[in-house]
Amino acid sequence: MRKKSWRSTGAAVYSLNYHFVWSIKYRRRVLRAPVDETLKEAIKALCQEHGYELIALEVMDDHVHVFLSAPPKVAPSIIAKVLKGSTARTLFTKHPELKNILRNDHLWNPSYYVGSAGHVSSEINQRYIDGQKTKQEGGE
Repeated sequence: MRKKSWRSTGAAVYSLNYHFVWSIKYRRRVLRAPVDETLKEAIKALCQEHGYELIALEVMDDHVHVFLSAPPKVAPSIIAKVLKGSTARTLFTKHPELKNILRNDHLWNPSYYVGSAGHVSSEINQRYIDGQKTKQEGGE
């Protein structure tokens, strides 16, 4: 469990959490032991190297869930590109048998899902913003 819900850089204080999901090309079920452990270690190392805080990680047989926090200067599309590209290279290098199962050296589907989350819900943010004008008019 994280000690605080926000992080900071020299220019920003933020709480940006992203849930990424991406799958194996053709939904092949290749992320079984020992490939899954290699993938987990690669994702952990990439998060550390790029300054992302890994919150949760689960590798299924044919897809991956990654929940992480990243600074606002890093676009989610860049995070996905880094994680998918680097892990594909790592897995093909350490598990060359994957090349026999997947054609043209494409490990991942080109698409992915990303959802954002902070420490408060969208409803709470909307109520807070809606209440600002009332607060100002009331002299608070």
